[in-house]
Amino acid sequence: MAKAKSLETAFEELDALAAKMEDRDLPLEEAFKLYQEGVKLLKYCNGAIDKVEKKIIEIHGNEDEEDE
Repeated sequence: MAKAKSLETAFEELDALAAKMEDRDLPLEEAFKLYQEGVKLLKYCNGAIDKVEKKIIEIHGNEDEEDE
């Protein structure tokens, strides 16, 4: 997983991983590797979403200060 990716790309990769994991013929070891990659992608997505939320809160905080 590359560090500099968009959130949309990470979601697409998660969708692809989920589709691969639905294959009942997938060996357990391969399924576990896909699962681990999925967890890494989820952590990346959560971090990216947290950053956006903090920026939104900061923007709204600045708007409130300007209104006073």
